[in-house]
Amino acid sequence: MLTRRDTLLAGAALAAMPRAALAKAPPRILTPKPGMARLAPEDRPETAIWGYDGFVPGPEIRVPQGEKVRATLENGLDQPTTIHWHGIRIDNAMDGVAALTQDPVKPGETFDYAFTVPDAGSYWYHPHNRTWEQMARGLYGSLIVEEAEPPAYDRDLVIMLDDWRLTEDATIDEESFGSLRDWSHAGRLGNWPTVNGAPQPDYPVKRNERLRLRLYNVCNASVLVLRLDGMTAQIVAHDGMPSAPAPLDGTIILAPAQRIDLIADVTGDESALMLAGRENFRACGFPVKGIARPKPLTDPVALPPNVLPESLDTKDALRATLTVGGGAMGGMTEARIGGFGAAYRGEDPVEGVLPLRTLAMEHDLVWALNGVAGMPTDPFFSVERGHIVVVKLVNEGRWPHAMHFHGHHFRETTPGSPWRDTILLDPRETKEVAFPADNPGRWMLHCHMLEHQAGGMGTWFEVF
Repeated sequence: MLTRRDTLLAGAALAAMPRAALAKAPPRILTPKPGMARLAPEDRPETAIWGYDGFVPGPEIRVPQGEKVRATLENGLDQPTTIHWHGIRIDNAMDGVAALTQDPVKPGETFDYAFTVPDAGSYWYHPHNRTWEQMARGLYGSLIVEEAEPPAYDRDLVIMLDDWRLTEDATIDEESFGSLRDWSHAGRLGNWPTVNGAPQPDYPVKRNERLRLRLYNVCNASVLVLRLDGMTAQIVAHDGMPSAPAPLDGTIILAPAQRIDLIADVTGDESALMLAGRENFRACGFPVKGIARPKPLTDPVALPPNVLPESLDTKDALRATLTVGGGAMGGMTEARIGGFGAAYRGEDPVEGVLPLRTLAMEHDLVWALNGVAGMPTDPFFSVERGHIVVVKLVNEGRWPHAMHFHGHHFRETTPGSPWRDTILLDPRETKEVAFPADNPGRWMLHCHMLEHQAGGMGTWFEVF
């Protein structure tokens, strides 16, 4: 019988600490700053990156469910930044969205974050100011909230999948930052994948070992198609939220910002995580060395549930429609420019509807939500706390979008859909999601193809 200590991440000192020690851990300091990383193979130079504490990924943060996270952002960059705690249903003031929930933190300045983590699961942190550049340079890290009573497994492995746009000498392609072609098409697609900031790393395993694999898509824009070879796995969580265990049969599709948790048993002679959408590129390997036990575990794999409704009564729900327009070949000819940023700065916003050429050339805006390019002055909707909200998401364009709701989890209105914080909306596709508006504040809703957000695909809603 496995003990709780056996279930924690082997070799990670913080993960091996007792819960009481984790709960009393002092506030941590996160310093985004330049660093170097071995992104490309040994025959290429190291790459200059930006990372929290100079590393990519940034420090893994692990806390018990229900405890408080305390972190001080010390900005070591030459541009303002924030930290957004992605997927955590926290106080609005701690959400880290520049201009909406806090002022961006200037170079050399600090900001203190303190919030309670109500839900166990796989979450993460990243900037929410010039996100399209800062994340592409390496600013992200995992936030793991541990269940009091997890199922039995031997090791807990975080797998953060990224792709980088590198030049021949393994430097980040800086000249392409801000490319309107990227912004109006699929976003910034990388040419070199990494796992946990390394090229095709190996994680040795044993036959019949049971792993908890936390898979993250931290790419700027790439939709990942994954395949797990040499293991028998069950899906147990989506975007941090537990779901009924389901056998992994075939591939996994992860949009930017989405996560999925697997409980996987090593059953093959060789194991690997493959990027099936990239001509079966080996993202990372799990070489089998030794035997953990004579046969696989048969213990249940279900995660304890977080506190969310088992069903949603949408009869009296507030209903709203969000329509995506614009982008290359999207047919949009004009849009109203959003005035939120100007209003926040105390400036007079640009008024009226502008032609697409003017939006693109003078304001770097190529997308619109409900006919508004950029953050609108007025909220997408306002709703009293406790109400159910149903949002119809309509993609009228020719490119996929990963729509992310801040401060809440939602589920599609089709039966059996899991709770998520980010949903993939394919070209010409319509989906309907519902959620309880139970977290007061002003919350962002945007495309997590980060160049699409920067190019106009951002709005906000209000829970009062």
